[in-house]
Amino acid sequence: MKTAIQIALWLLSIFFAYKIYRSVNDPIEFDKVKKERYAKVIDKLKDIRDAQEAYRTVTGKFAKDFNSLIKFVDTAEFAITQQRDTSWVEYDPVYRIDMPKEGKIIDTLGFVSIKDSLFKGSDNYKNLMKVPYAPNNEQFTMKAGTISRSGFQASVFEAKVDKSVILHDQPKDLVAKEKQIISVDDVNGPEIIVGSMNEVKTTGNWPMIYDSKKRN
Repeated sequence: MKTAIQIALWLLSIFFAYKIYRSVNDPIEFDKVKKERYAKVIDKLKDIRDAQEAYRTVTGKFAKDFNSLIKFVDTAEFAITQQRDTSWVEYDPVYRIDMPKEGKIIDTLGFVSIKDSLFKGSDNYKNLMKVPYAPNNEQFTMKAGTISRSGFQASVFEAKVDKSVILHDQPKDLVAKEKQIISVDDVNGPEIIVGSMNEVKTTGNWPMIYDSKKRN
């Protein structure tokens, strides 16, 4: 009987030691996994932003869906221009004399493809919609439209993914806490987002540390 009690106590001590170890180690491992995955996801959101900004430069608005955005990257070109000053003499009907005039001329020197400019020969742009680490090939949610600001219609876009998709295999309690986090050093809220449908901005909701990391 005494031996059985000793064995039971021994097993309980192992169990509680394991629980203590997990309570300390799980958050450390979670933070490591989180930061590694967030970095990849944020890099993809930056690619989406770069492609969207190129789309707006050429078309005057943002793309509403990934099919339009990817087709644009695949086929569109930037114009390479050069601006120079010029002057000439023009007859002024008011003063009835020739008057010197000045202006600027914009020369088109050539064109460069969007995909070469942004993706340096890579075809990664074809998978812009795919979320890294997503277990079931989930895609980013993307919207685009216009909002009124100071009497003008401003083009806006937003691309985002829920943190639970990226952290699908992590402890549920830690994921729940992560989705509620508010801190200058973390990605705030339940989603990772670039752009906004309510504000004129193309920044993301991640801290600066993710902008300073070297991208692959």
